[in-house]
Amino acid sequence: MRIGPYAIEPKVVLAPMAGVTDKPFRLLCKQLGAGLAVSEMTISDPRFWNTRKSLQRMDHAGEPDPVSVQIAGTEPAQLAGAARYNVANGAQIIDINMGCPAKKVCNAWAGSALMRDEALVARILEAVVAAVDVPVTLKIRTGWCAEVRNAPTIARIAEESGIAALAIHGRTRNQHYTGQAEYDTIAEVKSRLRIPVVANGDIDSPAKAAFVLRHTGADAVMVGRAAQGRPWIFRQIAHYLATGEELPDPSVAEVRDILIGHLQALHAFYGEEQGVRIARKHLGWYAKDRPENAAFRAVVNRARTAAEQLALTRAYFDALEAGAAFALPEVA
Repeated sequence: MRIGPYAIEPKVVLAPMAGVTDKPFRLLCKQLGAGLAVSEMTISDPRFWNTRKSLQRMDHAGEPDPVSVQIAGTEPAQLAGAARYNVANGAQIIDINMGCPAKKVCNAWAGSALMRDEALVARILEAVVAAVDVPVTLKIRTGWCAEVRNAPTIARIAEESGIAALAIHGRTRNQHYTGQAEYDTIAEVKSRLRIPVVANGDIDSPAKAAFVLRHTGADAVMVGRAAQGRPWIFRQIAHYLATGEELPDPSVAEVRDILIGHLQALHAFYGEEQGVRIARKHLGWYAKDRPENAAFRAVVNRARTAAEQLALTRAYFDALEAGAAFALPEVA
């Protein structure tokens, strides 16, 4: 699959997720096999571009090509300005968010709420495409609700507006992340378009990725929540699509080493205090399938320093590797 001049290989993409797909996580997922990693959404209002959060979200130094940055908003001119600003700061692909179902986003008529106004969608897409010389992509849902699955109409508008690729989550906005994703709408859209289509929603295994590609005819798959605590899913999917063989899950030792590297990257990127706090959710995701998860989280979440957090994590995974019962030490 190509997005403008960029070959996306392997054809498995990390979905943009607010509060998750920060720079440390994008780098890790790319290292573990993602063909593309899209940033968490950045706000289009220039009044907020110099906040700490925005500056961190727009930091792409050292990130491997292509750098894809998602922007969110509702005003065509403002989104065009945000696209120009992000390109000037390293973005090589601009992605427009019309898929986020969060209430605070939709209440501001951004994210998936935009799908209710097809004329506004056209104005936004045309303005952003005209504003920059890099490819512009779009992420949408199947529609606003079960009665209004207008993804095919939005997709036609996108192609006519010059959008380079389209990602579709197989749920309506009203579903949020409940129920099951459906792929028939994605297949319908793909059958009508010439531009690449990326299928998203409930892709949580190599076999599921292969099924979705066959069912929809999509050019690539996008993985979101299934990558939380399992960033190696990208290499597993890529290997399965290439060979038909399933890679085993990583050993406890490898999971420990991946997690320790991730924690160190978070501490370095955010600084110790913020990095330790942000790392807690990732620690929970990595350990979620372990029987000791509750006890581990109860202790590790009280760590106040990077050294404590790293030491407790090493001790936990070293005990798992040894197959030993282990009572995590108290943290002062």
